[in-house]
Amino acid sequence: MPKRFDLLVFDWDGTLMDSAAAIVEAVQAACRDLALPVPTDDNARFIIGMSLHDALAHILPELDPAQHPLVAERYRHHFLLRDSGTALFPGAAETIKELHAAGFLLAIATGKSRRGLDRALEATGLAGYFHATRCADEGFCKPHPGMLTELMSLLGVANDRTLMIGDTSHDMAMAQSAQVARLGVAYGAHVRHALLAYEPLACVDAIADLRAWLLTHA
Repeated sequence: MPKRFDLLVFDWDGTLMDSAAAIVEAVQAACRDLALPVPTDDNARFIIGMSLHDALAHILPELDPAQHPLVAERYRHHFLLRDSGTALFPGAAETIKELHAAGFLLAIATGKSRRGLDRALEATGLAGYFHATRCADEGFCKPHPGMLTELMSLLGVANDRTLMIGDTSHDMAMAQSAQVARLGVAYGAHVRHALLAYEPLACVDAIADLRAWLLTHA
């Protein structure tokens, strides 16, 4: 059966890596360290996928931007304490390897830093399966379409042959702005109705469902 898409672009945290809880806890711990208002779980989950600067502006709107590096340093401290306890969703590695073997171009568009993503790819052994990656500290941040347009340009794939897969409304909005089809995963950071607002082709509930949908419909 002919492929509908040539390029599959994945978000990382909450889509392939089960790290949403660690991110929420690290954000909250950083705020406690600095006696800042501690965001609720829902508010902290909302910022997953955003650049750290945009995330802090959202959850701490009254904070002087000059203080952002201090909060960022405490966040990184607490996330690294939890990082070794995070893992890929069961079946995620096998899904990526199967899609790679099927001939898809694979890429990542993430709110992580380059250093953070490289560390995660090395730890999971998946670095060699992705043809290109873009991170929030390299230019455009979600929901701006820049990461997607850069990946498509680099890999020579048109927007109608590209599919974005992600767990947040930021992923869906980025894809919509880039005029790229999107697939929501409802097992990550954002709830199903937030993803459905961006009219994804589908919204799946587990990695097994994601694998089945991609191998059948992509």
